[in-house]
Amino acid sequence: MDAETGSISGGCPFNSESGTRSLLGRTNRDWWPDSLNLEILKEGGKSPDPLGEDFDYVEAFNTIDYNALKADLTALMTDSQPWWPADYGHYGPFFIRMAWHAAGTYRTGDGRGGSSSGQQRFAPLNSWPDNGNLDKARRLLWPIKQKYGKNISWADLFILTGNVAIESMGGPVFGFGGGRADVFEPETVYWGSEEQWVDEGVETRIIPDEGKALENPLAAIQMGLIYVNPEGPGGNPHDAEGMARDMKETFARMAMNDEETVALTAGGHAFGKAHGAKPSDTFGKAPEGENLHTMGFGWLTDPEEIGKGHITTSGIEGAWTNNPTQWGGDYFRLLFKYDYELVQSPAGANQWQPINPDPEDMAPDARDPSKKVPTMMTTADMALKRDPDYRKISERFRDDQAALDDAFARAWFKLTHRDMGPKVRYQGPEVPAEDLIWQDPVPAGSTPSDSDVSSFKSAVLDSGLTVSELVKAAWASASTYRNSDHRGGANGARVRLAPQKDWEVNDPAELGKVLSKLDELRGNLSMADAIVLAGAAAIEKAASDGGHSVKVDVTTGRGDASQEQTDVESFEPLEPFADGFRNYLRTKASVKTEDMLIDRAHLLGLSIPEMTALVGGMRALGAVSEHADHGSKIGVLTDRPGTLSNDFFVNLLEMGVVWEVVDESGDEEFIGRDRSSGEEKWRATRTDLVFGSNSQLRAISEVFAENGGENRFLDTFIRAWTKVMDADRFDVRYAK
Repeated sequence: MDAETGSISGGCPFNSESGTRSLLGRTNRDWWPDSLNLEILKEGGKSPDPLGEDFDYVEAFNTIDYNALKADLTALMTDSQPWWPADYGHYGPFFIRMAWHAAGTYRTGDGRGGSSSGQQRFAPLNSWPDNGNLDKARRLLWPIKQKYGKNISWADLFILTGNVAIESMGGPVFGFGGGRADVFEPETVYWGSEEQWVDEGVETRIIPDEGKALENPLAAIQMGLIYVNPEGPGGNPHDAEGMARDMKETFARMAMNDEETVALTAGGHAFGKAHGAKPSDTFGKAPEGENLHTMGFGWLTDPEEIGKGHITTSGIEGAWTNNPTQWGGDYFRLLFKYDYELVQSPAGANQWQPINPDPEDMAPDARDPSKKVPTMMTTADMALKRDPDYRKISERFRDDQAALDDAFARAWFKLTHRDMGPKVRYQGPEVPAEDLIWQDPVPAGSTPSDSDVSSFKSAVLDSGLTVSELVKAAWASASTYRNSDHRGGANGARVRLAPQKDWEVNDPAELGKVLSKLDELRGNLSMADAIVLAGAAAIEKAASDGGHSVKVDVTTGRGDASQEQTDVESFEPLEPFADGFRNYLRTKASVKTEDMLIDRAHLLGLSIPEMTALVGGMRALGAVSEHADHGSKIGVLTDRPGTLSNDFFVNLLEMGVVWEVVDESGDEEFIGRDRSSGEEKWRATRTDLVFGSNSQLRAISEVFAENGGENRFLDTFIRAWTKVMDADRFDVRYAK
């Protein structure tokens, strides 16, 4: 946790005080309405990518002279530039902060954020108050990025530079995995609904006395921060209990336990200084709102002042240790050696200063090493001493440097790689051999023969299990995948393990029955392959029953994970609060149900036609949740459930049916009545009716419902189904 910058339940993942809200929250156009809008130039809605569709970043990365790149980065650490001089003559601390803040936006709630695509280059992240002056760090890196070109992405370069910075100052590094491909536009992420940044007085997102909890999937305590407010909750330095609470909550939502939190805080603050030498009104606007001629720079100040070190970023001023460019145990030594008093920085920020420090425990001035200045601690640092849980860990690290070395190296590696997904995606010569539990390890599988697959599929279809049951089991296994952090998916068959086997959305009793029978029939197949192949067999049969011969070509060769290889707690955030594909909603939320369907489709990497076809196909197959309050048949708009057909779209668009709200449902459930007789024909949810009410979705539904549209529907459904089933097969894509 950089000052430049036991879990409280957030309740419903889509809870909000302001009633129904958008999943987008405040957008870049809200923050910067005058910024250039490039949306009109997108071709077919595709993201801009100057490298082209055929560019293979993994292949390009593996051609790089890795040792030469690291040597260039090491040389950069002490190559101080007059336009942005290095504190203490070393850019290492600055680059550590850059890497930390590139990775630190990750949150477990939806897997979004993190370092995987180089998002720090774009708004809003490039202009968050917590990212102040990191625009200069990226410009310092530009000559190296320019030199190595497409063979090193910005996303990889941010993290590798942070590693080299730690190494150059004698710190411990666990390893590095490359393979993060850049994107070239801001990603759509819900960062919150507040209309002000943290430095404009917005209050903290946790106020227990008012019953206010941190909204899921958010992790940061205030808008525009990576983690917590270092001055204290809402800027209050006296709320020691609240400071520890905020730290534990936000770090837990970023996949860190208490020990990792302490190690990261102490390790990060072993280096460098915070900047608050002048009041904040002495510098300019953030990059996205600055004048055109500033060329993407922000937070501008007088160049002469920069040369003197008169820089303000967080508003807090000073170094944490007396050796700010050298790894060691000084952070904890100073934290526990002295009593601290509350003072204010030149910029007016609250911080803590040691009382009567010894001369040897003072820090060098960032620009004049002949001068000595007091060190400082933030309110967040003081929590490591004030909070009983944190203090116990801190005292152990103070007394055992080797333990701190190992804990920091591992926690830093986790911080900077948590969103990369399976270890098979890691590239380069410094990938650690050790498998870590948070990487969701899966043993290698073996590819079954065609005859084994054929025999198994025949046995499944003769087993008495229904099409609906088999499709639902396969979907439950595969649809946990998130393309945000590449977690979940069918590989490993974790649907048979805790916690997934007990999730309400998976209809545990039915799922248990299906898995037990598949285990009995699978022979030499892995359970992971058996579940997916059984779903494929069911779809092929369902299409055949409708008069169509199709082949569902899912991959095989998956492995089976064990319960010991599964971090139960870290998988809990993957549990769906809503799954529109199965017409499942746990309870009414403050976000529209159809918005939650779009969110899940985005995490699955689906296009609009693919999402539409999957919803319609799963309704026709009867693959809806048994545990929905409205009953198991809602949304199944067909008289022949279990047959793969376009009936959902045909009947949804039927003009002979008029829809009305079921009063007690709170506009979540609807009855479709025959327009002439008034007889009930169908029941549906918001997720169903949106495909007739939204003009864009209706246009696609009409394609699937019109005469001759059934083949188009089948092709799209099978392509989308296979995409979901194979979404996590990085072991196939990265096979060497």
